Amino acid sequence: MSEEVKNPLGTEPIGRLILKFAVPSIISMLVVSLYNIVDQLFIGRTVGPLGNAATNISFPLTTICVATALVFGIGGASGFNLNMGAGNKEKAMYFAGNAITMMLSVGAIVTIVASIFLSPMLSFFGATDKVLPYAVEYVRIIALGFPFVITSAGGAHLVRGDGSPNFSMACNITGAIINVILDYILVIVLGMGMSGAAIATITGQIVGFIMVVWYLKHFKAGKLKLDHFKPRFAIVRRTAHLGLAQCINQLAMTVVQIALNKSLAYYGALSVYGAEIPLACSGIIMKVGQVYFSFCIGISQGMQPIASFNRGAGKNARVKKTYIIAACAAVAISIVAFTLFQLFPREIIGLFGKGSPEYFKYAEQFFRIFLFMTFAVGIQPITSTFCTAIGEPNKGAFLSLTRQIIFFLPLILVLPVIFTKLGLPGIDGIMFAAPIADSIAVAVCLIMVYRVFKTTLST
Repeated sequence: MSEEVKNPLGTEPIGRLILKFAVPSIISMLVVSLYNIVDQLFIGRTVGPLGNAATNISFPLTTICVATALVFGIGGASGFNLNMGAGNKEKAMYFAGNAITMMLSVGAIVTIVASIFLSPMLSFFGATDKVLPYAVEYVRIIALGFPFVITSAGGAHLVRGDGSPNFSMACNITGAIINVILDYILVIVLGMGMSGAAIATITGQIVGFIMVVWYLKHFKAGKLKLDHFKPRFAIVRRTAHLGLAQCINQLAMTVVQIALNKSLAYYGALSVYGAEIPLACSGIIMKVGQVYFSFCIGISQGMQPIASFNRGAGKNARVKKTYIIAACAAVAISIVAFTLFQLFPREIIGLFGKGSPEYFKYAEQFFRIFLFMTFAVGIQPITSTFCTAIGEPNKGAFLSLTRQIIFFLPLILVLPVIFTKLGLPGIDGIMFAAPIADSIAVAVCLIMVYRVFKTTLST
């Protein structure tokens, strides 16, 4: 019996498979989000708004790590599943091994660069004089954990692609539980502030890394040999190509976050709120939005091995059905999130500590406007990952660029200027940039997936 027939990815009902793979993926993504949001909760209640602003300033480094984890994690898993579906088992193993090697190597490089250029880098990211000391204290420690967080997060995609979504979830949950416990002990009980939160974060990440390494020694598809870990240019290039869409999306987030921080600080200083309140509020809202997006990205990641395997096996009808079910699930979750964000912004913001009346006024307004298109935007990560999963990484990369770079970045630079010329607060223009960019990006996604269904998957 062939490998394709034996593998449940090619035979079980699509809905059941998505549920099986997406639920652990969603939980894993939520846990990854909690690494940042739990820090912010404890920091907000002890250090205060300046501490929250500092975690926001450090966020571009986090997205760089996530980008690396995705380019080699999703790319490696896609290459692995496409080759397993086509019956090329040995080649599939090289995709898994090479992906791990690249994650560790890039993680070490990011740690070294961040450690050497820490203060100027954080200033470039938008740190004000008041925020910079807190950001330096925090990032100096979490930078040591970059190789571990990249390999644990990226390796989880390989674990999932090997047919073990529950173990992938367990890696992240274990690390998160350790992070929360240590956050309470170090930040609340011992009063270690930013340093305590950073130590808690990297400790949880190291535990997740150890679990991923253990699993690699028990890979279901076969034994990973030393030769599989030796970088091969063709394998690394194809892996990077397949993971390009998700990587570009995260790198785009980094660029946008830097531009957003600088714009918020500049126009905030010209408003009644000052520079620090917009930075602190933006950091909280972006991380709350990340929690919502964890559901959509989790669904997209759960969809990936199903779409990749069936595309490799030539079962295009199952590939189409996989996308449709995943997209419908993402839209349903998005509508629920939209309702919560519009009805309860004050209550959500209040979880992150106290603030002035101006702080809460700005936060509520920013929350409702910035995240207004939540009800529809979840379709973007589904469509982008889907294109990559079926071996169309160029389309996936383009979709990743649309919302962040092509639409949102120009708008956060131009709209504040237009608002100012109209006699309106320039900082309000930043808030309206997001829903406008989201609306256009969703329209582009729908057009793209229609064309893919009519051409690539027509037979």
